Amino acid sequence: MRVTEIFLSIQGESLTQGLPTVFVRLTGCPLRCCYCDTAYAFSGGRTMGVGEVLAEVAAAGVRHVTVTGGEPLAQRGALELLRRLCDAGHEVSLETSGALDVAPVDPRVVKVMDIKTPGSGEAHRNRWENLAHLGPRDQVKIVVRDRADYEWARAVIRAHGLAGRWPVLLSPSHGELEPRVLAEWILADRLPVRLQVQLHKLLWGDVPGR
Repeated sequence: MRVTEIFLSIQGESLTQGLPTVFVRLTGCPLRCCYCDTAYAFSGGRTMGVGEVLAEVAAAGVRHVTVTGGEPLAQRGALELLRRLCDAGHEVSLETSGALDVAPVDPRVVKVMDIKTPGSGEAHRNRWENLAHLGPRDQVKIVVRDRADYEWARAVIRAHGLAGRWPVLLSPSHGELEPRVLAEWILADRLPVRLQVQLHKLLWGDVPGR
């Protein structure tokens, strides 16, 4: 498979925010969200076997592993990688766009699945049938650019009963929407979601590999 980078950092998002985590960033993505902060992972990378990836992850010496991208599921080897990371005793999460089928993902993996808003430019790629394949440990993430995105997200959360089924993470698009503004909207609506800011960017800025 093609791997852009493997690095140890602090988990900046999801319910394990703040924990030391090894990130395996696979190369390539079929989406082009306008706010993407990992466009450097669209191409390039190095070819690695699953065993090589497992060895680098093990050398980092931490339990939590996040497989991300790009879009990891765009690579056929991702499913085997996820399974073998679980077999090795890691707590594994997958960051996925929600545009590709998540049904084959090992059930031991925590899926952190995006729902793309109109502001992303990729809302038409949402694979709504994926909701049927999320388990109780999985999470739904929605990145919000502006008020229109927020109102769209609020409607989707209510229409699908998302907040009653999974943790819903609402995240302001970095540099486009002030976190406090999104916080005020959430409070005004008593929306049962978790406000999420990207902790790694607060610590190190918008730097690859951190």
